[in-house]
Amino acid sequence: MWDLLITNPMVNVLLWIYSAIGGNFGLAIILFTILIRLITHPLTVQQLKGSQLMQELQNSEKWKTIQKKYKDDKEKLAQEQMALYKEMGFNPLAPCLPTLIQFPIIIGLYQAIIRALATTPIELLQFTKHVYPFINATQLVPLNSQFLWMNLGQPERLLIPGLAIGIPTLTILVVITTYLQSKLMTPVSATPGDQGAQMGKMMNIYMPLFMGYIAYTLSSGLAIYFVASNLFSIGQYAALGKVNWRNLLPGKASPKASADGAVKKKNLSENKGN
Repeated sequence: MWDLLITNPMVNVLLWIYSAIGGNFGLAIILFTILIRLITHPLTVQQLKGSQLMQELQNSEKWKTIQKKYKDDKEKLAQEQMALYKEMGFNPLAPCLPTLIQFPIIIGLYQAIIRALATTPIELLQFTKHVYPFINATQLVPLNSQFLWMNLGQPERLLIPGLAIGIPTLTILVVITTYLQSKLMTPVSATPGDQGAQMGKMMNIYMPLFMGYIAYTLSSGLAIYFVASNLFSIGQYAALGKVNWRNLLPGKASPKASADGAVKKKNLSENKGN
């Protein structure tokens, strides 16, 4: 069932793109990434709406009142929170849905890349079992696994003369772009000290490291998918006007701190006037 619904379609779409662009598997992965992002665009819009609703909930006086009222009763607080979610028509899983869908895509893509780059007779025989009849596999295999300095079926390392070890440049790019994506797409929290905001900060740290570990240990074709997906996703959010560029500024003030600062400046001006 997994091969039927996930791996086989990915293998054949990659082969079709590879054939259409003249045999560049690295470029085929990048185009495949863009195709996946376009297909999942409705989910991205849903994620944006969910994040916006979550921000409105955090800023609402009703939620702040509930937090104060039930701060010592966690069970009741959770019940009231779910009731408020229902009242606002908010699904708490909505912001996480695109991220959850990415995991089977990542696993399926890794399997598709490994199978598509088969080299031994047994691997090639197994590979042909996953190819649809309308794809002429005999004219395509073995696929060209070279892209720039990389072997797409192996973990990427940039070898520089004079250095004993290769530099994992793609891994570094995966960590940086994943971190930027997380920071730019995280809404500014009105309550930066609460549990949800703290969990968001932890995810902004651990998710780039986790994706970097995958890029470091698995095939470089998968790392290309990560980088292309992150960059396209940032551009997608920017086109929708939902990128929070302020999140990249060091020491940026929270909404509460900004409001307190504005009040202090107003009081200082009034005192000077008196």
